[in-house]
This record gives sequence, C-alpha cells and structure tokens, in this order.
Amino acid sequence: MWRTIVLFTVVAVVVLGAWWRQPAPHAPAQLAAISAIAQGAATSTVTYIFDGDTIEVVGGERIRYIGMNTPEIAHPGKPEQCFGREATERNRELTMGKEVHLVPDAENRDKYGRLLRYVWVGDTFVDLALVREGYARVLAIPPNILHASEFKAAEREARREKRGLWGACK
Repeated sequence: MWRTIVLFTVVAVVVLGAWWRQPAPHAPAQLAAISAIAQGAATSTVTYIFDGDTIEVVGGERIRYIGMNTPEIAHPGKPEQCFGREATERNRELTMGKEVHLVPDAENRDKYGRLLRYVWVGDTFVDLALVREGYARVLAIPPNILHASEFKAAEREARREKRGLWGACK
C-alpha cells in the first residue's frame, strides 16, 4: 500500500514539474488536476446555494469556496451587503444542479465545519470566475493559498475594469 502511495506521489510530482515549466494558458487547470489526484478530490452535484461562496452538495455537505469572499446576504446581525444578491445569483447560474469537482488545499474545514474546496464545473474554475467577474474579493488565508496569485491578478483586472461590485459598490 505504502509503495503505491509513494509511487503515485512521485509520478504526480514529476508530472507537476513538467507542467509547471510550460507557459501554457491552461496551467491553473493542470495544477488543479494534479492537486486533485494527489489530495483526493471529489465530484458531487450541487443541491443548494447558500450565497456567492457557499454551496451544498448531495449528502448535505456544505462547501465553502477557498481563496475568495463574496458579499454577505444573510449574516446574523448585519445588513445585506452591496452586490450580495448578484453574487449569489451568479453562483447559482454557475453551479446549481451541476456536477462539481471539489479540490482541496492545505486545510480541510473552516471554523464553522464547512468543507473548504476549490470548485470546478467542467473547465470553469468557479472561485476564479467569481473573482474575475467582480462578484468576489480575494481572501487568501494561509495555508490555503495554492491559487492566491491567480486570484489577486483577477481581482486587479476586475477592479481596473470596474466589473461587478467594483463598479456598483462604494
């Protein structure tokens, strides 16, 4: 068993190293695929949308997107934040009823017990799409920072172009 795990890890590292050197436009997707294989990613279907950065999948597991944060719509004791409804609706469009690929980073759960995952629908990296389109801000919390630089670049672009919340909110 251990030999299989070691061999699999070595192969994943070699493949990751080869892809890392390529300036391919799909490098984030390749990196996520390697991460998924190495860390045991899962696939499930979205059954409920809580807000712009939290979903529920078959079996009742709550998934909190890693690396970004959308405006709140139902935070206890706080008013709804600007662009929260729009972010929730965009998340619904991207994920509701769809099969999602859930990719872990360093930590498995947040302090609320939600599963922390990067979320993919087909070739769409949902976390990154929400940041790029201006529905979310970067929220890089170490040690879960695998895609932090991509998210920061996407946020800078969204701010510059005044997309989503960057054009609608003060």
